[in-house]
Amino acid sequence: MVAKSKINKVEKITSEHWRLLLLAYPSKHLVQNYLQMGQVFDIKKDDRPIAILVLEAVSERGLEIKNIAVDPRFENQGFASRLLYFAIQYSKNHKYQQLQIGTGSTSFKQLYLYQKFGFRVTDIKQDFFTKNYKQPIYENRLLLKDMLVLTMNTEH
Repeated sequence: MVAKSKINKVEKITSEHWRLLLLAYPSKHLVQNYLQMGQVFDIKKDDRPIAILVLEAVSERGLEIKNIAVDPRFENQGFASRLLYFAIQYSKNHKYQQLQIGTGSTSFKQLYLYQKFGFRVTDIKQDFFTKNYKQPIYENRLLLKDMLVLTMNTEH
């Protein structure tokens, strides 16, 4: 049940965490880079991580969701919403003024969810995915090229 799911701070990244991290960001090299600076949180079921969130301070005022992923077996059960709500509260509690997240321009389900929470498109990183990944990524039968950056004001 989502309402009872506890969000835990992760101290050690396990192979199960890696599986989740690579669902959202399929480059171990890029994930390793932001894990050094980020804080990792997860939701567990039966002592196994089923959802993950990585937050990184990108400036004195800004916090970024670097990674958010849910095990496909647990999608559409509210876990991503729970992590997004947590990230927004974390941003407010730690006095960040903005929270941002990047996602693929073809990630329709994610774009809907982020906008439902109040994020707005503030930037486009053209050709981000074609420049940063060796293999082409197809999503919703479209070649993924651009990253959309969405931002939310979290000032009190």
